[in-house]
Amino acid sequence: MTRRQFTGGLAAATTAAAQAAKPNIVVILSDDHSYPYLGSYGHTGVRTPNLDRFTAEGMRFDRAFQAAPQCVPSRTALMTGRSPVAARMGRFNSPLPADVVTLPELLREQAGYFTGVCRRWFHLDGSGRPGPINNEIFARNETLTWNKRIDFIDRTGDRNKTGAVVEQFLDKKPAGKPFFLWVNFSDPHHVWDRATGDAATDPAKLQLPKHLPDLPGVREDLARHIDEINRMDSEFQMVMEVLERRGHAANTLVVFMGDNGMAFPHGKGSLYDPGLHVPLLVRWPGQVKPGAVSKNLISGEDITPTLLEAAGLANAKQMSGRSFLKHLRGQTYEARQYIFGARLYHGSAPFTPTTKASTFDLSRCVRSARHKLIYNCTPHMEYAPVDSANDPGWKQMTAAHAAGELAPEIDRTYFTRSRPVFELYDLEADQSELNNLAGKPEVADVEKALKIALQEKMITDYDFLPLPLGEA
Repeated sequence: MTRRQFTGGLAAATTAAAQAAKPNIVVILSDDHSYPYLGSYGHTGVRTPNLDRFTAEGMRFDRAFQAAPQCVPSRTALMTGRSPVAARMGRFNSPLPADVVTLPELLREQAGYFTGVCRRWFHLDGSGRPGPINNEIFARNETLTWNKRIDFIDRTGDRNKTGAVVEQFLDKKPAGKPFFLWVNFSDPHHVWDRATGDAATDPAKLQLPKHLPDLPGVREDLARHIDEINRMDSEFQMVMEVLERRGHAANTLVVFMGDNGMAFPHGKGSLYDPGLHVPLLVRWPGQVKPGAVSKNLISGEDITPTLLEAAGLANAKQMSGRSFLKHLRGQTYEARQYIFGARLYHGSAPFTPTTKASTFDLSRCVRSARHKLIYNCTPHMEYAPVDSANDPGWKQMTAAHAAGELAPEIDRTYFTRSRPVFELYDLEADQSELNNLAGKPEVADVEKALKIALQEKMITDYDFLPLPLGEA
């Protein structure tokens, strides 16, 4: 399918909203940020006054999930309305295929938007550090396409310049054009910088989730991570102050979301909720009721279709995401029954005999409001957390495992080899996903229904992994 065939149907597919003033759109991503680590979600260890105020001005989503627990594939879903599997984005050193069309392109080509991306590397034009061999391959095959896809790109990565970069983008915007800006923060991505003085989080006062053992190193790691969330809150406010100062706040739809979960065990790189479940906040003055709260399942695949509809454009049939614009506006809306997640290759290191699951792990999941099924296709890989395996928390966990000092459910979760091919969790009874129910007769009907839903998703995404139910 050609690029022209993909986008051609959108030009005529406008709604009544397209005839009115189009909203400006700003999408802001925090990096490696799990639910519920914001003050507005009720987390008492986090200090995020700016985001808490923003939450009160819009809608808070309590069940938002990314399509992958890693930055490249999750951002692919966010910007294409398709799963990373369908978009063929399973490696960090792989630029987005030229025939996969993105949100900013559609906004520019079909709705006249001035478009931009800034701050942290956005991960969809290669890793940002491809090396000489890949650089030569990319150049020879003309695979780096984002300079053509978007009007403004900033790659400085300096948080102190965030406000200035947003100002620069707005200075370049032609008069009378609506704008789309994608802002990517570095915080709270690992490595975590410890705050000082009164700004520092006290590890002793933190309440640990049940999937993490209460060890000093775990508490210290979590305190440093929270320090970065607190710092990120001030950078968020830099963006909001520019919008206010330039007179754009009233007609700008702002989305704040975590790109994937926190880099802790059970988090980033895994299909457990801490890897996929992220904060999602949306403010749109005059359209979204202040203080609204949603319990509906939302996928990262749904962001592009929603923002397209807000700009007066229809979803394209190639997108598996679903618009929740009606839900934002408080109108009747058919909620999702399931969200799906895909775990793909992480990083750019070559595979070796000692490679662990933190680098190479292939799995899929399907989650309803109550249950989750995880399908592990590389169960023999030794588990290690993404990014933080050399931090005090994981080192102390492995030492406690060797000494036989971990609680059985914790020890089983992280140190079983081989891991089960199927994992099934009742999220009402077991929010921490520690008690695998797969294969138990009393949940056989639930397991079968989830496998069928996952099988359909994998077939329609043209997934390369074996199907969970097989069949000729």
